[in-house]
Amino acid sequence: MNLPRKTPCYAVIFTSTLTDQHQGYDAMADRMLELAAQQPGYLGVESVRSPDGTGITISYWENLNAIKAWKQNPEHLTAQELGKNQWYQNYSVEIARIESGYQFEQP
Repeated sequence: MNLPRKTPCYAVIFTSTLTDQHQGYDAMADRMLELAAQQPGYLGVESVRSPDGTGITISYWENLNAIKAWKQNPEHLTAQELGKNQWYQNYSVEIARIESGYQFEQP
């Protein structure tokens, strides 16, 4: 778990379902995680995928400008096109502002 994060911040919630044709997807996903971590304003990411191909990735950003810059990153644009044309059956993107947060962890 990545908390505590600097707040307020923003979360980009990407929910998707993979098609049966997802060769190359894992390598691209790994590259996108590596590349996102290099972007100004990036705060972290959490991601899960179920056996049926449904996934949720939440990336955290300092501000909306950082999110816009990430969306326009040339390698990310390429990944987006491959996703639309090959890997995703469907997806949605939501952006939320996080005002505060807390966590619990067993000692």
